[in-house]
Amino acid sequence: MSERKFVIVDGSSLLSTCYYAVLPREIMFARTDEEKEKHYGKILHASDGTYTNGIMGVLKSVVSLLKKQQPAYVAFVFDKTRDTFRRELYPDYKGTRSRTPEPLKQQFVLMERILEEAGFKVLYSGRYEADDYAGSLVYKFREQVPMVVMTKDHDYLQLVSDEYNVRAWMVQARQEKAEELYDKYYGLYGLDKASVNLPEKTFEFTAETVYSEEGVWPRQITDLKGIQGDTSDNIPGVRGVASAAPLLLGEYGTVEHIYEVIHEAEQDKKQLKELQDFWKNCLGISRSPYKSLTKTGEEGELCGEAAARLSKELATIKTDIPLDFELEDFSASCCREDVLKEWCRKLDIKTASVFGKS
Repeated sequence: MSERKFVIVDGSSLLSTCYYAVLPREIMFARTDEEKEKHYGKILHASDGTYTNGIMGVLKSVVSLLKKQQPAYVAFVFDKTRDTFRRELYPDYKGTRSRTPEPLKQQFVLMERILEEAGFKVLYSGRYEADDYAGSLVYKFREQVPMVVMTKDHDYLQLVSDEYNVRAWMVQARQEKAEELYDKYYGLYGLDKASVNLPEKTFEFTAETVYSEEGVWPRQITDLKGIQGDTSDNIPGVRGVASAAPLLLGEYGTVEHIYEVIHEAEQDKKQLKELQDFWKNCLGISRSPYKSLTKTGEEGELCGEAAARLSKELATIKTDIPLDFELEDFSASCCREDVLKEWCRKLDIKTASVFGKS
């Protein structure tokens, strides 16, 4: 198997990060949407008014990735809408997020077009999210080539696998944070930091580092979110159990097994007490999560087992979207640098700032 990698870039995450990284201070510190809109004209834009602050950052990252990390294969995945199949399961999914600012929304559409015209495969639809396409790509090609997902979204950690050589390049808020992780884990696992070749502000997560940071193995990330929930996606989880979740999963493995054990113990009061004593004395769970885990609410109230099972389903990345592609369709050699440079000229972006001085 070739050691050259297939890198899947979470385009939505990357573009959003680049957009917010260079916003004018007036927008960053504005308290209302109306106040922010007054300063949209100060966002970096082309002479025709096209917003470019996020696009420029993505182009820099893409060119740097191709030159420095030199992946053999590249794909970009994007979110198209929040009204995906998960909203059918839970209408409040991502319901607490504010609307996407118009300058960023416009750049999403144009960024996808630029990447496609430059020869990259760009995957998105109104039914699935970016991570669903990433997961399906990983499962389709992981036996053929080492895979990497590049993102800020911790949902992707569930795709990490030492067995199939799947890694996550997690983008950190600051280079200093990435350095902290290097110092923490490279010494711990005896890795050679000098030999690592990663994009700026990223840290490579393996199964071991996922476990060290999250308290569970990659395959259990969905179970963890099933219990803890995820406020960023408005996934409810089970209230009052968050701190006990890694301990329970360390013992029982999955949400489903936790409830199998509970239901079996509920057949006998003595057995149920012994179970809760075991949680306290052997797992170190000081406050029993039993009532929270088994709570049944009034009609329309989501809690207990129903909340845990639904939350796990919402957090689970799809890995079986039919994809009519061959590995070579994603070859990085298909990238047309001339197209990227032409778009830089169209958008009044200095090519030297993206490609470096020739």
